[in-house]
Amino acid sequence: MGICFGCFGGGDKRMTKEEERLASEEARARAAEAAQKRQEQFDNSAAGRAARAHQKGLAKQAANTNTGEPTLKV
Repeated sequence: MGICFGCFGGGDKRMTKEEERLASEEARARAAEAAQKRQEQFDNSAAGRAARAHQKGLAKQAANTNTGEPTLKV
């Protein structure tokens, strides 16, 4: 006894997959926009400015490595 899946909603799976793909793309786009907005808010906050200053300090310290003699002599 054969069943026609196209007649009983089996054909809707392709449409459902396409709808899921579109919904997934839209969700990713919204998530990316939200993440960008959060990053901008953080960058403009006091914590963001402090973190940026700290990173600059670390970079400056790494650039000024001491190539002289070691401080502890044996």
